[in-house]
Amino acid sequence: MRKARLAVQLPDRSRAGLNKRRQESAACQVIPGSLPSAVPTEWIIAPPEDLSGAPIKWGELCDSPCIARLLSRMNFRSRDEVEFFLRPRLKSLADPFLLPQMDRAVARLLRAIEGGERFVLFGDYDVDGVTSLALLSSVLSAYGLPPALFLPLRMEEGYGLTSESVERCLASHQPQLLVAVDCGTSSVAEIRSLSERGVDVIVLDHHEPKAALPECVAIVNPKTDRDSPFHYFCSAGIVFKLCHALLKTRPLPNFDLRSHLDLVALGTVADIVPLHLENRTLVQRGAREIERSARPGLRKLMEVSGVRGPILPEHIGFRLGPRLNAAGRLSTAEKALRLLITDDLAEAGTLASDLDRENRERQDVERRILAAAEDQVVSRFDSEKDAAIVVGAREWHPGVLGIVASRLSKKYHRPTIVVGFDEQGAGKGSGRSIAGLSLVQALARCAEFLEKFGGHEMAAGIAVTEEKFPAFTEAFKKAARDMLSEEQLRPRLRIDHELAFSEVNFDLLRWHEMLQPFGNGNPQPLFCSRGVDCVAPPRKLKDKHLLLRLRQHNYHHRAVYFDAAALELPPPPWDVAYRIKTGEYEGEPRLDLHVHAIRSSTA
Repeated sequence: MRKARLAVQLPDRSRAGLNKRRQESAACQVIPGSLPSAVPTEWIIAPPEDLSGAPIKWGELCDSPCIARLLSRMNFRSRDEVEFFLRPRLKSLADPFLLPQMDRAVARLLRAIEGGERFVLFGDYDVDGVTSLALLSSVLSAYGLPPALFLPLRMEEGYGLTSESVERCLASHQPQLLVAVDCGTSSVAEIRSLSERGVDVIVLDHHEPKAALPECVAIVNPKTDRDSPFHYFCSAGIVFKLCHALLKTRPLPNFDLRSHLDLVALGTVADIVPLHLENRTLVQRGAREIERSARPGLRKLMEVSGVRGPILPEHIGFRLGPRLNAAGRLSTAEKALRLLITDDLAEAGTLASDLDRENRERQDVERRILAAAEDQVVSRFDSEKDAAIVVGAREWHPGVLGIVASRLSKKYHRPTIVVGFDEQGAGKGSGRSIAGLSLVQALARCAEFLEKFGGHEMAAGIAVTEEKFPAFTEAFKKAARDMLSEEQLRPRLRIDHELAFSEVNFDLLRWHEMLQPFGNGNPQPLFCSRGVDCVAPPRKLKDKHLLLRLRQHNYHHRAVYFDAAALELPPPPWDVAYRIKTGEYEGEPRLDLHVHAIRSSTA
């Protein structure tokens, strides 16, 4: 069987062994959500519900009162819905033809396969983009007509169907059919130009549409239909539904689509879309496929990332995903795509090592820009007046600006835009938002100062000139002030349940793990315990984190407080906000607490 063809051939280059103390180092991975806030935070502890007399007999479904209360808040209408949430099944997935224009996309792809047409998959350079291309190329190759694969160059061409990337794609592949994956919804002019040159276009995308949609064969994007129930999909999920639709229409007896759910899980978690309904099912099953994946590249990536089963979304979000993203952030995403489609073990090892090295380089660049951006924030930000943060400078690498914006947004609890300018004063920026403000809507109010913009409610990209940057800054801050209330601008730590240490045990952990996978739309529960003593001096881990030995009455727990080595903790006793985790020590399971916040005890 012929393999899909990449647009660019890159030179190969030449694993660090796991630390002897694997358990503690693995426990100390940095979770950005645990970064201390620069704005005072109010703790809000949910009161325990009285479940007696509830329509659903929670005691028959769950023998943990704490978890039963958490489930009761999810607005389930029946026992069957609860059972489906706790035990998702692939057989419950909806008909893929319910997605808009899916029938047109399937018909055109099958016609291209039957006619042996030249066609190209035009993707994006993030994890969602490369996993979507890898998945769709696998299915189309199984039909006997592998497509060409094309990824734009972030620095030279920018995101999506730009005129520069389209010209390079056409020159390389002369396609009769172009499938735009994870882009294209807003590319009205570019797709019109392609059509005029005799190229049919299918769009598989999940980005927010603007006023007009491009005229093409099909746009399979749930967000083009206000009433579609599938707005939560990322592009990897949409491509999975397309593959399912193709296989329903023309089955391939020897092709198992379920074994490709590893790619869907990677793209879905890395793109931070809501993990509910079908996404929950795809990620739960996909995590199992990652654990037993036969892809040499994914196996090697897990090795260099220090990841082993059971696979959780945090492994994707904080270890595998950043390495797959690293190449596309600083150079091109070709290595990430090749890693996912190669059958060669040696090539897989080289690519995984390259991505690991580039991820470390990305972290160095990110640290430098974050420090410089923090300097600007400290000198300009007034938490009483400013409803948003906008920072920018020359020579800030566009590939890491989204990460920097995310860190600033979480620390200061404000919508944040970070822009890097080149020597000609052309700026590219990324934004991250907080609950209550749609970035796309806020940016629409500033459109007169922007060259272009696009994205999601919580994340967006912009192009702005250095000349118009000051005016844009003021316009965006005003938009945020108009759209956000004072209450929305006040950070709150919402705690799901108060527990006594005597209740934090393996029975609770077992039920807690049935709520997995955790992520956007299904956050991991945050617990708290009051009147907690520290029975030994906090010990530093990696000069960044604190290992704590905690006691409440006669019950003891081990806890790790991430990124807290430089914090000045109040004198005990404390109130401790934390999440629970499965750990391991000398081959035995262990229950660990991951501290989110500490305050002087109010007990």
